Amino acid sequence: MRYVSPIVICLFLTGCGDRSYYLGQTYMQEGWHDQAISEFTRAIKASPKSAKAYYSRGRAYSDKGQYDQAIADFSKAIEIDPKDAAAYNERAVAYALTNEHSRAISDFTKAIEIDPKNAEVFHSRGTAYNYRGQYDLALSDFSKALEISPADAFVYNDRGVVYALRGQHDRAIADFSKAIEINPRDALAYSFRGTTYRDKGDNDRAIADYTKAIEIDWKFAEAHIGRATAYYNKGEYDKAWENVRRAQSLGLQVPPEFLKALREASGKEQ
Repeated sequence: MRYVSPIVICLFLTGCGDRSYYLGQTYMQEGWHDQAISEFTRAIKASPKSAKAYYSRGRAYSDKGQYDQAIADFSKAIEIDPKDAAAYNERAVAYALTNEHSRAISDFTKAIEIDPKNAEVFHSRGTAYNYRGQYDLALSDFSKALEISPADAFVYNDRGVVYALRGQHDRAIADFSKAIEINPRDALAYSFRGTTYRDKGDNDRAIADYTKAIEIDWKFAEAHIGRATAYYNKGEYDKAWENVRRAQSLGLQVPPEFLKALREASGKEQ
């Protein structure tokens, strides 16, 4: 028996909602955002009080990077349905992507008031606090997200970064280790943990972690330069230069102050 998408069936059955809305959803699933926007616009014209149509068009605009249009649509969805936590969340993300972090935090907070069990929104608000340098609030939100969803490696990584920024290296290492436990192929977590070990002065463990990150993703240029700095700290300048060249070959702009220090210490230009 041939499989037929339920959405396609729905388009031709009565009582299943506006045809343009569901067609727009189908286009969204395929990544055809312009066609989706056209269909959601038709749905809005047919039903001007459809919060879901405004919300969906807003998501299409957001996926295209047209954040002003997205914000306008999410605002309209909220005007129609003030209890739409998803619309507040998506508008907050659009605000954050346009560096309006205060507005983003306000909307994330409203979304949490409506739906206090959404770990993703706590994570997102914590990220906005982190951008503003409000590390205590960021840590609180990341911890709440993990309380709700304790197997989220992304949140452990983000909380670990905040701990590292505050100089709480042991807590940072514990979080990066937890992220690795959840996802042993997390190259970023290995690199973060390597940087924290390096900052603690444990360059051998740092090199081991950077090496693991590179084994997982050999194009991870930042891990190559991180390993270079650890070799530099150990006085192994040839190995440091080898990693610098690899990072440069991958397109990374190596900090000039590090290159200057490495040249002076090694007595070599490259």
